[in-house]
Amino acid sequence: MSDAIKVDIWSDVQCPWCYIGKRKFETAVAGFDGEVDVEYHSFELAPDTPVDFEGSPRDYLAQRKGISPDQVDQMLERVTGIAASVGLDYDYDHVHQTNTIKAHELLHYAKSKGRQIDMKERLLKAYFVDGRHVGRIEDLADLAAEIGLDRAEVVRVLTDETYLADVKADVAQAEAYGINGVPFFVFDEKYGVSGAQDAATFANVLEQVVAEKAEQNQESVK
Repeated sequence: MSDAIKVDIWSDVQCPWCYIGKRKFETAVAGFDGEVDVEYHSFELAPDTPVDFEGSPRDYLAQRKGISPDQVDQMLERVTGIAASVGLDYDYDHVHQTNTIKAHELLHYAKSKGRQIDMKERLLKAYFVDGRHVGRIEDLADLAAEIGLDRAEVVRVLTDETYLADVKADVAQAEAYGINGVPFFVFDEKYGVSGAQDAATFANVLEQVVAEKAEQNQESVK
């Protein structure tokens, strides 16, 4: 694993650009001749959102951003189109706006079981494509069970807030790095890339890190 490039990704389950960025990053990794070790970290875009928000994402965005419903529709139409370009079928008519703190706790639990990447994908698809609720413990336990995790154990750790401190540590690290928007990618604790960049951009950073590692190895044997 010493030759693997570590990529730490801060994102939120209800961030549309995070899912788009995930796909573009995955495209870059698929074409990369090397090993990449990915770890997701928690970032809450709207920690003040109630678990059962009364209204649609359109209502939420209009309230939060202080813009008209027409402007919100234009925003959602744009992001839905970009999502489609990377193979994602966003369905905002059935998205459940919610608080994502429990989803982040679940991701830390899944990491402890070696299943964080699978759980991240399932949560994003559940939220943006399937119209599932990702804020309530029982619903999250159902999603965890779908990828083979122990449903009863998930209910227990989410109820007990077993991984809440880990979520808060991720948020604190984001603040220390100066991250104020997601997705945010950190390559080998050196290079930060903000936003859902094109696959070529991610590929270039991976190649740059590899080149620097090779140069450092050459220097160390002199």
